[in-house]
Amino acid sequence: MKKYLVSLLALFMLVTLSGCSKGKEKSDFDPIAEFGSDVLYVFNWGEYIDEDNIEKFEKRYNVTVYYKTFDSNEEMYTAIVGGDKYDVIVPSDYMVERCIKEGLIQPLDLSKITNIGNLADGLKSPDYDPDHTYSIPYFQGSVGIVYDTTKVELSELEEKGWDILIDPKYAGEICLYDADRDNFLPAMKSLGFSVNSINDDDIQKCYEWLVNQKKTMNPSYVTDEVQDIMINSQKTLAVTYSGTACYIMADNEDMGYYEPYQGTNIWSDAMCITATSENVGLAHAWINFCLEEEVAEANSLWVGYTSNVQSVIDKLSGEDGEFYGINAYTPRVGYALDEEYHDDNILKTKLGELWNQVKFN
Repeated sequence: MKKYLVSLLALFMLVTLSGCSKGKEKSDFDPIAEFGSDVLYVFNWGEYIDEDNIEKFEKRYNVTVYYKTFDSNEEMYTAIVGGDKYDVIVPSDYMVERCIKEGLIQPLDLSKITNIGNLADGLKSPDYDPDHTYSIPYFQGSVGIVYDTTKVELSELEEKGWDILIDPKYAGEICLYDADRDNFLPAMKSLGFSVNSINDDDIQKCYEWLVNQKKTMNPSYVTDEVQDIMINSQKTLAVTYSGTACYIMADNEDMGYYEPYQGTNIWSDAMCITATSENVGLAHAWINFCLEEEVAEANSLWVGYTSNVQSVIDKLSGEDGEFYGINAYTPRVGYALDEEYHDDNILKTKLGELWNQVKFN
């Protein structure tokens, strides 16, 4: 369990734009003959891979992987639009939509991704790319509430859902993730709106919900420090991502995870090949490699997020698995009120402006 929790230091050493295993033992494989190239440029989220898998891929195919990380979809997008050359990128669902619309990624040759049958059940037909024409999911998760089980009964969460975040008895005891869309999410679902609503009246009501929440609840707006806050039981409730919840629950057995009945955001990040890739054959090999059970298991153990491979999910969440008893590892699938975020620059700008007003007024 600790392996993925201590990955940060190792990845800081990893994520420079340089070969990841210089001096590695070479195989007899001829990548030039097979793929037409012997280098691959990968752009991924930080702390999102077991670094041993990079070396494993390099040794198998006798190639060099240049691996670099980003902190947000917008950072990745800016780099690609600005002309940075990568072969494989890993945007989130709504950003995949944008990349498709703007021609930043190319169609995949699914005949070269023979492990696609390993995909998890909840990832076989995502809204943003239902036929996997442009993308193959890499990790998945949800947004939910981490709660202190010694102070909050599950039955109360089941009764109130997102509205527990505006219950005055928990004033001063909640953490909210400082991100515009993820903070409008509880308000939108509490009020019965879609998380993708562009209706001005809906958005205004959500804004007022958040303003009232700030006045009455004195919430803490945080980012990654939510992990330590909840591990140390400093707050009672926190809105966070399922993978972060896994991290918290692994270190504090008093913490639980709940996905509200009104619905939530379910998300996935996906592997795509850029339109400018000069190493397309090797890029397909990388995507196929990441769908291998052993590779996917190592990645999931290292990162803590839900695997893209169904057999890995079953194994790690099973009775003898590393995440047994941690329900955050297996976000619900097929719930009618759960939604993916969709790409809408106007909506994102509007929510960003209103979220800043909530925080700073």
